[in-house]
Amino acid sequence: MVTKLLIIIPCFNEEASIAFLLNELKQLVVPNTFELSVAVINDCSKDNTALIAEKFSVVVINLPVNLGIGGAMQTGYKYAWENNFDLAVQMDGDGQHPPAELNKLLQYWQHTNANVVIGSRFLIKQGFQSSALRRWGISYFHWLNKFFTGIHIYDSTSGFRLFDRKAIELAVQYYPDEYPEPESIVVFAKSGLSIHETPVIMKERQGGKSSIRYFSQLYYIVKVSIAMFFSFIRK
Repeated sequence: MVTKLLIIIPCFNEEASIAFLLNELKQLVVPNTFELSVAVINDCSKDNTALIAEKFSVVVINLPVNLGIGGAMQTGYKYAWENNFDLAVQMDGDGQHPPAELNKLLQYWQHTNANVVIGSRFLIKQGFQSSALRRWGISYFHWLNKFFTGIHIYDSTSGFRLFDRKAIELAVQYYPDEYPEPESIVVFAKSGLSIHETPVIMKERQGGKSSIRYFSQLYYIVKVSIAMFFSFIRK
């Protein structure tokens, strides 16, 4: 039986890296039990992201307004649900998530049938580990998620993650906006989904600029913490 797999790539001004990423995906070999497709969600980019992506054999969905990472990803999950994909994998458009590492997520899912598989850079501490300040913030979210859910997710801000059909269905109904990764773990755990991590090797972003800068990191931590709390108490 063939498993339909959709790679969802949210993009905002990623013209410097998107062609390299899509070329790598074109050359990627996955087990023959998977049928791989790619959807680029162009989040109202102001550069040539859409024009570059449209040169490849991928689906390009152009959002008329900027929705942020959460809205872009939910658009991708809706596309996955409506087109009967069995699995959906988020892969950032900035090149941080090497396509070759995708097979680690697929192998882990095959062995565990977890609803959500998160690619973690911290389980074996290889590859790009981010700045010291960001590592402190990620550690903070690890313990906050442990408090809310009772499970250990060491790289809860990782955007390299696999959803099965149940997780896709839940993301279609509700997916956190702006900075969704830590909060979504609370949402999925409360819904009884199984959430696991597997080690992957990530790179430093290959182009563009991060949406989280030094002066906004405290704001990010406070805002996401509040959002996680309200997701925890929401019925």
